[in-house]
Amino acid sequence: MTLDRTGKIVLQYTPNNQQAHERLIAQLKELMRQQTKCGIHGHECHEGLFSRNLFLGDRIPLAGVAHQNGTVRFGKDPKTSALDTNCKAHDLDNLYVVDGSFFTSSAAVNPALTIIANALRVADYLRRRLGAAAAPDADHQSVPGGVPSVVA
Repeated sequence: MTLDRTGKIVLQYTPNNQQAHERLIAQLKELMRQQTKCGIHGHECHEGLFSRNLFLGDRIPLAGVAHQNGTVRFGKDPKTSALDTNCKAHDLDNLYVVDGSFFTSSAAVNPALTIIANALRVADYLRRRLGAAAAPDADHQSVPGGVPSVVA
């Protein structure tokens, strides 16, 4: 990600690990040719191997990764998580992760609204931690115990 001259975000992606990907696709195609469980579609059908549609070789464009998450689990125990419950790294005082990494897995729905809500929650926590007054905003209300919530 970079910014252009006008300050707009520019996304750029360069595919890597191409040879390994091509070998994997070739191996999967060979397995599909060997299986014979599908009497309707022939040997190249995936029905005998997979229970859903499969598009071999198609590349997912950058916009197609909207549901990616995981890899940086959060929780109370530093032995089983990298982030605390406020998405701060257990071992670093100035590192917060507020993208989809804190999820351990995803449902089949877009997690963007939950990620946004969590980022707002962490931002409110940071604001309090740094001693800054919360900006007056009709969409945020404090709940008992001082934990902010987002009102939809």
